[in-house]
Amino acid sequence: MSIVKNPILKGFNPDPSICRVGDDYYIATSTFEWFPGVQIHHSRDLIHWEIAAQPLNRVSQLDMEGVPDSGGVWAPCLSWHDGTFYLVYTNSRTKDRLKDTHNYLVTCDRVDGEWSEPVYINSYGFDPSLFHDTDGRKWFVTMETDFREGHNRFSGILLEEYDEAQKRCVGPVKKIFLGSDIGFTEGPHLYHIGEYYYLMVAEGGTFEGHAVTVARSKAIDGPYELDPKTPMLTSRDKPEALLQRAGHASLVQAQNGEWFLAHLCGRPIGENRGFCVLGRETALQNVYFDEEGWLRIRGGGNGPLETVEVPFEGTEPEPVRKRYTFAPGMKWDMDLQTLRRPLTEEVMSLTARPGWLRLYGKESLLSKFNQAIVARRQQSFVFSASTALEFAPSYFKQMAGMVYYYNTTQYYYLRVSYDEKLGRMLAILSCDNGEYAEPFAYVKLPETGRIWLKLEGNYETVRFFYSLDGVQYEQYGEDCDATRISDEHINDSAFTGAFIGICAQDMSGFSKYADFEYFEYIEGE
Repeated sequence: MSIVKNPILKGFNPDPSICRVGDDYYIATSTFEWFPGVQIHHSRDLIHWEIAAQPLNRVSQLDMEGVPDSGGVWAPCLSWHDGTFYLVYTNSRTKDRLKDTHNYLVTCDRVDGEWSEPVYINSYGFDPSLFHDTDGRKWFVTMETDFREGHNRFSGILLEEYDEAQKRCVGPVKKIFLGSDIGFTEGPHLYHIGEYYYLMVAEGGTFEGHAVTVARSKAIDGPYELDPKTPMLTSRDKPEALLQRAGHASLVQAQNGEWFLAHLCGRPIGENRGFCVLGRETALQNVYFDEEGWLRIRGGGNGPLETVEVPFEGTEPEPVRKRYTFAPGMKWDMDLQTLRRPLTEEVMSLTARPGWLRLYGKESLLSKFNQAIVARRQQSFVFSASTALEFAPSYFKQMAGMVYYYNTTQYYYLRVSYDEKLGRMLAILSCDNGEYAEPFAYVKLPETGRIWLKLEGNYETVRFFYSLDGVQYEQYGEDCDATRISDEHINDSAFTGAFIGICAQDMSGFSKYADFEYFEYIEGE
């Protein structure tokens, strides 16, 4: 046995869907507007997790061009049955009251194989799941949205049978659960355990009021009886808990019969612990069924615990230290993602200058269509990230460098660009909820040659540095507020997390390129 610290998946890994196949455990998490879509993590000991697959890696499976910030892939559900993996997911094209949320299914015989083209299911709501019953029938479960005045916008959980031969649902559609008084009922998962069907849902919204609610029935279509101790898991009344925002969960049984609950959480920092700069993460809890057959947290109460006991031997994972280098024909590291679209030859090249990544400048960081950005998650409160680039701008709308990014309205961009008086120069472009600023004076750079850039994050603070030789670094500007790069700071519904990346823009439309020698990310203790 080993004691493992939560969260087990750090930094923007929300909405976990966990399943076990033999001795292998898998967790699928949401990726929203980041491409490829869906992260599937793999472990054999519930301690060490690695990204095993990003199944939605073709535009034919996932077209996100123009989707809003925090649109795209919502709450995937991963399952396995009779030799096949099944993944259902939402592609959210809009996310306001009138939601366009399209639900799809893809399959593959290997989690790291080439997943199928998608089967369209419906657009009733979001957070779909696929349930394989013990009698061989399959059922599609989703929440329903309702935009009408005076109606519950999260209006209940829908159930319909899925016919695998016809590749469609065959109805009838039945509303099986209206939710509890907590409201905002979403994220449904069905389980058939013993004599009961258990319906697990997320409630309370994904911020401080989040929760997990369980109901049960002896018939799959209900009626469902609500757990008398609802909610089953929450931090909503526990402001002292390390893990806040606890909710959106799924259930798995280990080889030895023990049950585990994977759930969403956040670790707030800053003034009044108000900002989750690492976004929504995934934690694991020991759970069991009590004498009345209800799911409970082992250890008592309904609050998320900081540690979980797993039936395997192992030590805690080491802090991440990665240096990404570039070569023709290289296998792209799955830590690195792009926004809304894949990196096509129009945007990048590994062969134009072997050993370097060439990014052709595209639209601004405000664009939801055609950006040239490669980034990875921030997964530690303390980190540094660096790069070296060669870039020869000749126009002020040409720029390249490093970005500390939340979404199109919220970022710090340490950029090399051009000024008519200074020539090649360095500056930060800051965007705070859509308000643009250049907070520090421009620095004149040599007209040619390599420039080294670095970011250092330490909880609420982020600092920016540059170097002309890769050895001696000078801080550019003053310490900046890292809590701006968080869900809670955004003036709109925001569900992702902080990314650090390299990017290039040419808003003149002529694709001025920048060459990047490497990209490095190092976590502190």
